[in-house]
Amino acid sequence: MSIQNNQLELQADQIEGVLIISVAGRIDGMNAQEFHQNLDKEIGSSENPVVLDLEKLSYISSAGLRSILLIAKTLQVKKTRFVLCSLPGPIKEIFEIAGFDKIINVLESRSDALATITG
Repeated sequence: MSIQNNQLELQADQIEGVLIISVAGRIDGMNAQEFHQNLDKEIGSSENPVVLDLEKLSYISSAGLRSILLIAKTLQVKKTRFVLCSLPGPIKEIFEIAGFDKIINVLESRSDALATITG
């Protein structure tokens, strides 16, 4: 899957049985619902672990945070492993202030995420 609008790009890849979704651009009130729907569709009924790579994310609003939290809860119910990785400094700070780093496993790099989620 690859979605693209003028502010947001998602790219999904399967590596070692793990679904890795890379997010680039901005997640805000205008596209958070589209972001959520596309993530939900990509994850679908798959039981593969999911890594959300936010390395190229430049901005996230509260609506974007809510979308990620809803996906995390959906995956938790399905008992599917889910981690975030490669958060840029300002995005990581937002996740920490919101307390999301206590709810969702946040790792430094994609390789750390893969090692953690497949280990």
